[in-house]
Amino acid sequence: MKTRNVSILQFPGTNCEYDTVYAFKRLGHHTQIVWHKEETLPENTDLVVVPGGFSYGDYLRSGSIARFAPVMKAVAEYADKGGYVLGICNGFQILTEAGLLPGALKRNNNLHFISKIQHLVVVNTDNAFLNRLTPGEVLRIPVAHADGNYFIDDAGLADLEKHGQILLRYSDAVGKPAALNGSVEQIAGICNKTKNVFGLMPHPERAMESILGSADGVRMLEGFGYKKVTSA
Repeated sequence: MKTRNVSILQFPGTNCEYDTVYAFKRLGHHTQIVWHKEETLPENTDLVVVPGGFSYGDYLRSGSIARFAPVMKAVAEYADKGGYVLGICNGFQILTEAGLLPGALKRNNNLHFISKIQHLVVVNTDNAFLNRLTPGEVLRIPVAHADGNYFIDDAGLADLEKHGQILLRYSDAVGKPAALNGSVEQIAGICNKTKNVFGLMPHPERAMESILGSADGVRMLEGFGYKKVTSA
């Protein structure tokens, strides 16, 4: 697996940046935390991670203020050039607010914060994020959010399905899609059409050690350093 240089953003209120540092260092990658006021990314960046937390206290709407941080202009330019970007939980919210991913994250349909280890079923693996997994495989990954209810209109949903952009769905233990927070079609993670920008509400960086309940996050995150080999 190739060693990557991972730049991890930090906003006021971010609380998962050091978990993310640990996760990628455990996979053998180099990490660097990038403060939200920076106007450029490190030149050697192979992956930008927008981590979870409560950027700017989730005031107004989750991710709606962080979207205007100086560093996000650099992230958008990086993504436009094909650079890989991963948004986890609040990071997913920020990426949708910034227009780097389609759809929006709303308040959970039960209006409560949800914190648990959740089953996910893998939908698409033809991408740099989940390429070490198999469609239909079931993972156990923590979730912790109040605004994880993914919404997109019917036309947008059809577009996601057409281009293989739905990556993960909330499911039961055998992989049958199951409701968690009201998300359209139980969607837990998506990517953009060019498959270089990814967003998910679950926290793979919190599933790196079996002693913590699951190590399924390892196989999710190591995809960024792994080139999938396909048969002829």
